[in-house]
Amino acid sequence: MGKELSDMTLEELWELFPIFLVEHNDAWHQQYKEMEVRLNELLSDCSIERIGHIGSTAVDGIWAKNIVDILVELPGQSDLEKAAERLERSGFTMMSDEGERISLNLGYTKDGFAEKVYHVHLRLAGDNDELYFRDYLNAHPQTAKEYEALKLSLWGQFEHDRDAYTEAKTEFIKTVTARAREEFA
Repeated sequence: MGKELSDMTLEELWELFPIFLVEHNDAWHQQYKEMEVRLNELLSDCSIERIGHIGSTAVDGIWAKNIVDILVELPGQSDLEKAAERLERSGFTMMSDEGERISLNLGYTKDGFAEKVYHVHLRLAGDNDELYFRDYLNAHPQTAKEYEALKLSLWGQFEHDRDAYTEAKTEFIKTVTARAREEFA
Protein backbone atom coordinates (compact mmCIF):
# COMPACT_ATOMS: atom_id res chain seq x y z
CA MET A 1 0.00 0.00 0.00
CA GLY A 2 1.46 3.34 -1.08
CA LYS A 3 1.69 6.62 0.77
CA GLU A 4 -1.37 8.79 1.17
CA LEU A 5 -1.31 11.85 -1.09
CA SER A 6 -1.17 14.14 1.94
CA ASP A 7 2.08 12.45 3.02
CA MET A 8 3.83 12.87 -0.34
CA THR A 9 6.34 15.57 -1.18
CA LEU A 10 5.64 17.89 -4.11
CA GLU A 11 8.22 16.01 -6.15
CA GLU A 12 6.52 12.67 -5.39
CA LEU A 13 3.16 14.14 -6.40
CA TRP A 14 4.60 15.47 -9.67
CA GLU A 15 6.08 12.04 -10.38
CA LEU A 16 2.75 10.33 -9.72
CA PHE A 17 0.77 12.97 -11.64
CA PRO A 18 2.96 14.05 -14.57
CA ILE A 19 2.01 16.51 -17.28
CA PHE A 20 0.49 14.28 -19.94
CA LEU A 21 -1.22 15.71 -23.00
CA VAL A 22 -3.72 13.84 -25.15
CA GLU A 23 -5.62 14.63 -28.33
CA HIS A 24 -8.88 16.54 -27.96
CA ASN A 25 -11.70 14.35 -26.69
CA ASP A 26 -15.33 15.38 -27.21
CA ALA A 27 -16.20 13.42 -24.03
CA TRP A 28 -14.70 16.29 -22.01
CA HIS A 29 -17.77 18.42 -22.69
CA GLN A 30 -20.03 15.66 -21.32
CA GLN A 31 -17.79 15.22 -18.28
CA TYR A 32 -18.08 18.96 -17.68
CA LYS A 33 -21.89 18.80 -17.92
CA GLU A 34 -22.01 15.91 -15.42
CA MET A 35 -19.86 17.80 -12.94
CA GLU A 36 -21.81 21.03 -13.47
CA VAL A 37 -24.95 19.21 -12.32
CA ARG A 38 -23.12 17.78 -9.31
CA LEU A 39 -21.64 21.15 -8.33
CA ASN A 40 -25.05 22.82 -8.57
CA GLU A 41 -26.38 20.17 -6.17
CA LEU A 42 -23.44 20.31 -3.76
CA LEU A 43 -23.42 24.12 -3.66
CA SER A 44 -27.19 24.61 -3.91
CA ASP A 45 -27.30 27.10 -1.03
CA CYS A 46 -24.30 29.15 -2.21
CA SER A 47 -26.06 31.37 -4.80
CA ILE A 48 -23.82 30.37 -7.67
CA GLU A 49 -23.39 33.18 -10.21
CA ARG A 50 -21.95 30.99 -12.95
CA ILE A 51 -20.27 27.67 -13.61
CA GLY A 52 -18.06 27.47 -16.67
CA HIS A 53 -15.90 24.91 -18.45
CA ILE A 54 -12.39 26.39 -18.72
CA GLY A 55 -8.92 25.23 -19.63
CA SER A 56 -7.76 23.42 -22.72
CA THR A 57 -10.44 20.73 -22.50
CA ALA A 58 -12.93 23.54 -23.22
CA VAL A 59 -11.13 24.52 -26.44
CA ASP A 60 -12.18 22.61 -29.52
CA GLY A 61 -9.54 20.60 -31.34
CA ILE A 62 -6.42 21.08 -29.23
CA TRP A 63 -4.37 18.67 -27.16
CA ALA A 64 -4.83 18.97 -23.40
CA LYS A 65 -4.20 17.32 -20.09
CA ASN A 66 -7.03 14.84 -19.52
CA ILE A 67 -8.34 17.05 -16.70
CA VAL A 68 -11.58 19.01 -16.92
CA ASP A 69 -11.18 22.46 -15.36
CA ILE A 70 -14.28 24.18 -14.02
CA LEU A 71 -14.71 27.74 -12.79
CA VAL A 72 -17.38 28.34 -10.14
CA GLU A 73 -18.15 32.01 -9.56
CA LEU A 74 -19.91 32.93 -6.34
CA PRO A 75 -21.34 36.37 -5.42
CA GLY A 76 -18.93 38.92 -3.96
CA GLN A 77 -20.10 38.45 -0.37
CA SER A 78 -19.77 34.65 -0.50
CA ASP A 79 -17.70 32.58 1.88
CA LEU A 80 -15.47 30.60 -0.46
CA GLU A 81 -14.08 28.62 2.48
CA LYS A 82 -17.57 27.34 3.30
CA ALA A 83 -18.12 26.26 -0.30
CA ALA A 84 -14.70 24.57 -0.35
CA GLU A 85 -15.44 22.71 2.88
CA ARG A 86 -18.68 21.41 1.39
CA LEU A 87 -16.78 20.11 -1.64
CA GLU A 88 -14.10 18.54 0.54
CA ARG A 89 -16.78 16.66 2.51
CA SER A 90 -17.96 15.30 -0.85
CA GLY A 91 -14.57 13.88 -1.80
CA PHE A 92 -12.73 16.82 -3.38
CA THR A 93 -9.18 17.59 -2.25
CA MET A 94 -7.89 21.09 -1.56
CA MET A 95 -5.09 22.06 -3.97
CA SER A 96 -4.64 25.70 -3.01
CA ASP A 97 -6.29 28.41 -0.94
CA GLU A 98 -5.31 31.98 -1.71
CA GLY A 99 -8.25 33.59 0.08
CA GLU A 100 -10.32 34.78 -2.86
CA ARG A 101 -9.14 31.91 -5.08
CA ILE A 102 -9.56 28.31 -3.96
CA SER A 103 -8.78 25.28 -6.13
CA LEU A 104 -9.81 21.71 -5.46
CA ASN A 105 -9.43 18.49 -7.39
CA LEU A 106 -11.23 15.21 -7.79
CA GLY A 107 -9.75 12.10 -9.36
CA TYR A 108 -6.26 12.08 -7.89
CA THR A 109 -5.57 8.78 -6.09
CA LYS A 110 -2.51 7.30 -4.42
CA ASP A 111 -2.26 5.04 -7.48
CA GLY A 112 -2.36 7.91 -9.98
CA PHE A 113 -5.14 9.55 -11.96
CA ALA A 114 -8.68 8.16 -11.85
CA GLU A 115 -10.61 7.70 -15.10
CA LYS A 116 -12.20 11.16 -14.74
CA VAL A 117 -10.21 14.02 -13.23
CA TYR A 118 -11.45 17.51 -12.37
CA HIS A 119 -10.00 20.78 -11.11
CA VAL A 120 -12.62 23.08 -9.58
CA HIS A 121 -11.70 26.73 -9.15
CA LEU A 122 -13.83 28.70 -6.67
CA ARG A 123 -13.78 32.45 -7.28
CA LEU A 124 -15.77 35.55 -6.55
CA ALA A 125 -17.93 36.75 -9.44
CA GLY A 126 -15.94 38.66 -12.05
CA ASP A 127 -12.62 36.90 -11.39
CA ASN A 128 -12.93 34.99 -14.64
CA ASP A 129 -10.11 35.73 -17.10
CA GLU A 130 -10.13 32.04 -18.03
CA LEU A 131 -13.51 32.52 -19.74
CA TYR A 132 -12.07 35.26 -21.94
CA PHE A 133 -9.07 33.09 -22.80
CA ARG A 134 -11.28 30.09 -23.64
CA ASP A 135 -13.66 32.12 -25.78
CA TYR A 136 -10.82 33.79 -27.67
CA LEU A 137 -9.16 30.47 -28.47
CA ASN A 138 -12.46 29.00 -29.66
CA ALA A 139 -13.09 32.08 -31.84
CA HIS A 140 -9.52 32.08 -33.21
CA PRO A 141 -8.47 28.51 -34.14
CA GLN A 142 -5.01 29.66 -35.31
CA THR A 143 -4.26 31.14 -31.87
CA ALA A 144 -5.57 27.93 -30.30
CA LYS A 145 -3.12 25.95 -32.44
CA GLU A 146 -0.30 28.29 -31.34
CA TYR A 147 -1.24 27.59 -27.73
CA GLU A 148 -1.33 23.87 -28.44
CA ALA A 149 2.14 24.03 -30.04
CA LEU A 150 3.49 25.88 -26.99
CA LYS A 151 2.06 23.28 -24.62
CA LEU A 152 3.40 20.39 -26.70
CA SER A 153 6.86 21.99 -26.74
CA LEU A 154 6.83 22.38 -22.94
CA TRP A 155 5.45 18.94 -22.14
CA GLY A 156 8.70 16.95 -22.31
CA GLN A 157 10.73 19.67 -20.63
CA PHE A 158 8.37 20.04 -17.65
CA GLU A 159 6.64 16.67 -17.47
CA HIS A 160 7.35 16.42 -13.74
CA ASP A 161 7.23 20.12 -12.80
CA ARG A 162 3.71 21.53 -12.99
CA ASP A 163 4.74 24.92 -11.61
CA ALA A 164 7.37 25.44 -14.30
CA TYR A 165 4.99 24.21 -17.01
CA THR A 166 2.34 26.68 -15.88
CA GLU A 167 4.85 29.53 -15.54
CA ALA A 168 6.19 28.91 -19.05
CA LYS A 169 2.67 29.41 -20.48
CA THR A 170 1.86 32.52 -18.45
CA GLU A 171 3.04 35.23 -20.86
CA PHE A 172 1.13 33.70 -23.78
CA ILE A 173 -2.03 33.41 -21.66
CA LYS A 174 -1.75 37.01 -20.40
CA THR A 175 -1.25 38.36 -23.93
CA VAL A 176 -4.18 36.44 -25.38
CA THR A 177 -6.43 37.28 -22.43
CA ALA A 178 -5.70 41.00 -22.92
CA ARG A 179 -6.67 40.67 -26.60
CA ALA A 180 -9.82 38.78 -25.59
CA ARG A 181 -10.85 41.48 -23.11
CA GLU A 182 -10.54 44.08 -25.88
CA GLU A 183 -12.41 42.02 -28.45
CA PHE A 184 -15.19 40.86 -26.13
CA ALA A 185 -15.54 44.06 -24.11
